[in-house]
Amino acid sequence: LLETSPGVAEVMFVEKEPAERHAIISWEQKNSCTLPEDLKNFYLMTDGFQMTWSVKIDDTPMPLGSMVINSISKLYRLGGSSMYTLPNAPTLADLEDDTDEEGNGDKPEKPHFDSRSLIFELDPCNGNGKVCLVYKHAKPVVSPDTEIWFLDRALYWHFLTKTFTAYYRLLITHLGLPQWQYAFTSYGVSPQAKQWFNMYKPITINTALLSEEADTFVNKLDPSKVFKSKNKTPVIKKKPPSQPAGSQKSHTSMTSSKTSTVPGNSSRK
Repeated sequence: LLETSPGVAEVMFVEKEPAERHAIISWEQKNSCTLPEDLKNFYLMTDGFQMTWSVKIDDTPMPLGSMVINSISKLYRLGGSSMYTLPNAPTLADLEDDTDEEGNGDKPEKPHFDSRSLIFELDPCNGNGKVCLVYKHAKPVVSPDTEIWFLDRALYWHFLTKTFTAYYRLLITHLGLPQWQYAFTSYGVSPQAKQWFNMYKPITINTALLSEEADTFVNKLDPSKVFKSKNKTPVIKKKPPSQPAGSQKSHTSMTSSKTSTVPGNSSRK
């Protein structure tokens, strides 16, 4: 699908070998939790996922889309203690606020940076945030129930899906467009990212408003013209039609020419 899209170039898919079963067991023992069944089956098929693609601008490829699932060896815990941390250095747990909203109504309970939750990074999102596998109830024992959340650059949590399989489908559907996770936040994607959304996947911007404000999300750009080569046919400039000499002269030259032609006129007479 990507390779047939206009302007898309250099679609790169990194094939990975399946993860060793003992590596998964070792990870579970190290972190005292059990991987969800769908994510475990995913790692047994491929140890992570990586796919990137670019667009051609002025015949120069520019990286745009990126789809990443960290391998089992890079499924690091977020906010875990580090041996290099200074004794009194602030940690993510210091951001905890007891006044945060806790699952009111249809809003799910947010993850915690302290020991109440276990958080593991699935996707670094090219520095635009982090997609995390979250065990929200780690005390007194770790609950096997997990969810997928997005942590933005301001360290606010946004719920994505309940299962890894559902998140994987979202990742593929959005083609790894930059900042696509922000479509599931209250403030949405940036104007620049929205332009790419309009170009390649306008229906994923806001499906709820799509039926009400169709004109807002209609792609008015023609990709075949946007990525068209700039080899234009030279335009031949036409010379302006010649004008009478008298009309091109200034008023002063006209007066001087009149005075100079007086003897000639009299001699003709």
